[in-house]
Amino acid sequence: MYHHTKTKGDLAVLKAQVDLYEKGYMILMPQTEHSPFDLVVYKDGRFKRVQVKYRELNARGILEVRFRSSYSTTSGVTTKEVNKEEIDVYCVYCPQTDFCYYFNPKIFSKSISLRVDSPKNNKEKKLILQVIINKFRESTSSDMRCFSISF
Repeated sequence: MYHHTKTKGDLAVLKAQVDLYEKGYMILMPQTEHSPFDLVVYKDGRFKRVQVKYRELNARGILEVRFRSSYSTTSGVTTKEVNKEEIDVYCVYCPQTDFCYYFNPKIFSKSISLRVDSPKNNKEKKLILQVIINKFRESTSSDMRCFSISF
């Protein structure tokens, strides 16, 4: 099924809103499309700025997220690096898993590759983030639809 890029982004934001609401967060929306974040969430006296991305798994079962944004101008398409000081949490929605994946962008460099599927060759690999994900999933109830790395 074809989805326009904007429609995919809108779906990701809606999925994140529902997920965060179910986790007890108050959802606040910026009144402009030009803010560096898509949502602000509030819980326990703390505000967090959340950037939401829609990403599909690649052929190797990996979600790839680059910390950059693109926009169109009269001169063409412009790409720039994300200012991580303006974002507290990244949320990546994956339609194949129907999960939202949360992480702090400040602990990564220019991108993150998040392995969601097991390696096809079944070889041992150092998948530190995968270990974190698995441990979190083991410690949460089965009805959790996504995980978060402490935000």
